[in-house]
Amino acid sequence: MTDRDRHNGQGRIIALVIAGTGLAWIAAMLAGEALGWSQRTRAFFDLAAIAGFGTAIWMIYGLWRARQQNKD
Repeated sequence: MTDRDRHNGQGRIIALVIAGTGLAWIAAMLAGEALGWSQRTRAFFDLAAIAGFGTAIWMIYGLWRARQQNKD
């Protein structure tokens, strides 16, 4: 497996993290509305989504750094 293949695979994983976080957040908001969750509970899921997106940004940075190192 080449570095390019490994980086492409990491990019797909990052895309899945972003999509999964977004879908989970939307599902949590819809469930909160339907089930009448408190604002505090909904805020917890907002913070969890922020953490998920932050993790994706960190992964993107790591992938970018790995690609920069392989250019040389």
